[in-house]
Amino acid sequence: MTSRLLLPAALRHYAGEQAEVEIHGATLGAALDDLAERLPQLERRLRDEQGRLRPHVLMFVDGVSVRTGTPMETPVGDGAEVFVAPAVSGGSAKGISPALHPLREVS
Repeated sequence: MTSRLLLPAALRHYAGEQAEVEIHGATLGAALDDLAERLPQLERRLRDEQGRLRPHVLMFVDGVSVRTGTPMETPVGDGAEVFVAPAVSGGSAKGISPALHPLREVS
């Protein structure tokens, strides 16, 4: 099975600046094993030493999130698109204009 792994800009460095790379495997785990053989530095950014998705990585197979259940067993069909999105969290209200801050009253 041949699929496409679509990469955010932050990970393209590890794929020779490519926005997408081919991956081969019937499951997400098999496809990432294939990636590990060809682009190990990229694969290490996606999975930890136990082969699990890193907490800050979000993956979607044909638009469906794989965070729940058993992500590595997710089927990856021929021609599927596997999209990687870095998780976004945190932040601070410091420096936000009072007019834009949702918790402050603007006088």
